[in-house]
Amino acid sequence: MGLLLFGATRPAVAHNLSVTQTLVIFKTDGTYLIDIRMHLDALALGMSADTPAEAAVDALRGLSPEDLQKRVDDLASMLSHRTRIRFDDIKQRPQPTFPEYHTTLAASSPEPTVLGTTARSEGRVPENAKTFRIGLSRAFGMTQVTIVEEGTGVVQKHLLSAGEDTPTFSFGGSPTAANAADWRETFGRYIIAGFEHIIPLGIDHILFVLGLFLLSTKLSSLLWQISAFTIAHSISLALAMGGVVSLPAGIVEPLIALSIAYVAIENIATKNMKPWRPFVVFAFGLLHGMGFAGVLMELGFPQGQFATALVGFNLGVEFGQLSVVAIAFLAVGWFQKKDWYRAAVVVPQSLLIAAVGLYWTVERIAAAA
Repeated sequence: MGLLLFGATRPAVAHNLSVTQTLVIFKTDGTYLIDIRMHLDALALGMSADTPAEAAVDALRGLSPEDLQKRVDDLASMLSHRTRIRFDDIKQRPQPTFPEYHTTLAASSPEPTVLGTTARSEGRVPENAKTFRIGLSRAFGMTQVTIVEEGTGVVQKHLLSAGEDTPTFSFGGSPTAANAADWRETFGRYIIAGFEHIIPLGIDHILFVLGLFLLSTKLSSLLWQISAFTIAHSISLALAMGGVVSLPAGIVEPLIALSIAYVAIENIATKNMKPWRPFVVFAFGLLHGMGFAGVLMELGFPQGQFATALVGFNLGVEFGQLSVVAIAFLAVGWFQKKDWYRAAVVVPQSLLIAAVGLYWTVERIAAAA
């Protein structure tokens, strides 16, 4: 239950999966371009990827020109060593540059930045090369890689775990064969992605599920709530990914935070689950499904694998939620029948969850304004 204190320190945007986006383009003139999008300002300072953009910009602008250039050079060297590219299993050392640095592109970015958000490596494909692979250091976490071969029209997308390399890309293949990813591999990867969005990345969903758990002294009442939540977010996730419904993140994110506060406040106000609670949880589940859709849109889908990835991600989310319930039960569930359980566990923990939810609500409204 110590997650509650950690939750208060998380940034305002709840569904930041911190997926590193990598685009590889093989051009018809025999050259290649690799763009990796990340929080370059924070990396140059040795800060966490969760560092607010404004704080990183202020720190960089406070450096002398010489010190700033040294930071840029060190960042380029670090990225060069932590990016693995291979043609025919022969390693090449990329030489990253920062095309937005010292340009109007950085100045016009939606968030303030000095270096921009793109590290670019360019070069020539070795003559007669037949295959290609790319991978990033584990430090960059989960990676979404898109590979485009302009001459053939082949487009491949790969969702990689931290430190993993892409499968071997073969030059000159047909689009149909190249995009026919094994459905079992896709299914497994998106189960992992869904699980990771709950544990450890989905602190807002963890707090919501804990709020449901705290009021339920009976397994049946907990199952009613979890079932309502699961059905609802599965429906809205599928509808959102299918383009049937859509809500801006500036609306969805504050409402998700408010849903966390609501269930916690209701835990304090009542000792027993009211008949309307599952219906309220269902309504909130629809909102959370919209949040999950934002994550899936960031991850993207392998071509022809929409249903496989969607079902896999949703299953991963369910495994994550059930894991949260299991951990909570192991921590305090044994004491649910004790006379002191409500006063010592339910009320104080619900107060903490409510405080975090209300804080996030205000913060996210301010961020969307």
